[in-house]
Amino acid sequence: MTKITVAGICRRDKFSPNHIGNDAAIFNLTAEHLEKMGCVVHKYTETDLILGNVKETTIFNMVREWQSIHVLQQMEDTGCKVVNSAYGIENCTREKMTRLLIRNNIPHPCSLYLRTDEDPEEKLLASGFGNCWIKRGDFHAIHREDVTYVRHIQEAKSILKEYAIRGIKTAVVNEHLVGDLIKFYGVKNTDFFFWFYPSSIHHSKFGLEQINGTAKGIPFDENKLKQICSQAGEVLNVNIYGGDCIITEEGDIHLIDFNDWPSFAPCRNEAAPFIAKRIYSLITD
Repeated sequence: MTKITVAGICRRDKFSPNHIGNDAAIFNLTAEHLEKMGCVVHKYTETDLILGNVKETTIFNMVREWQSIHVLQQMEDTGCKVVNSAYGIENCTREKMTRLLIRNNIPHPCSLYLRTDEDPEEKLLASGFGNCWIKRGDFHAIHREDVTYVRHIQEAKSILKEYAIRGIKTAVVNEHLVGDLIKFYGVKNTDFFFWFYPSSIHHSKFGLEQINGTAKGIPFDENKLKQICSQAGEVLNVNIYGGDCIITEEGDIHLIDFNDWPSFAPCRNEAAPFIAKRIYSLITD
C-alpha cells in the first residue's frame, strides 16, 4: 500500500505570542497521529515554504506570515490540498472575520471600521458604545496593543495613533459585552468540541481575559454554542478552529473572536487525534 506523503508547515515563533511551545506541541502531536495513520510527514518552516522548498501537494499548516498565506493560496489554486485553507486563514484576520460573521448573521458584537489616520470621535459618539475594544483590522493579534480595551475617546485616539505609527491602516471597534468569557476549540465534521472558562485556570495570552472578571457560570445552551461555532467555521472556511465568546446575563451567546488552528493547550492530547483524522479525511477525499 502506497503511503501518503504530507507536508506539515509549522507557525513562525513571532505569530505565537506567549504560546510558542503550545503551538509547536499541537503541530507535532498532529504529525505523530498522521504518521500512525500511515502518512509520511515532512516538516517545514514558513521560511521553507516561502523559499519554494515545499513540493508536496497535500499540506497541513499553521502559517500566519502574509507571504506564506499567499504562497499557499497559489498552491491551492493549482490543485494542492491545504488544511486549513489559506483562504480560510486570511478570512480570520480581524476586519474580514468581523464583516463575514456579521454579514452571515453569526451573533457578534456591534462593530465599527475605522481608518487609523482619522479622528474616531464622531463615529464613537454616534455608536454609543462607551467602553469598547479597538483591534488592528489587518491581521491577528501579535502584540498586546493589537487588542486593547478602552474606556474613553482619548484612549481610543491614542491607540489609533499608535497603530498608524506602526503602519496599521485600519482598526475594528467592538462594543464591550458584559458577561462570562468562554474559550472554545473545535474540529469540523468530528465529535470534538471543548470549551472552558479561562478565568478558572488562568489561561491567557495577554491578560485581557481579566477585563470580564471571574466567570459566574451563567447558564447557556451548549448545543447552541457548538452550532454557532460550526456555522462560523463554515462561513470562514476553517476546519480546525478556536476562539472566544461572551455569555450575557440572559444566556445569549456572542462570538467575539475566531482563530484558525489555535494551540488547543488545555485539550491538546484529546484534540490531536481528531485534527489528524480531519486532515486525513480532507486530503484523501
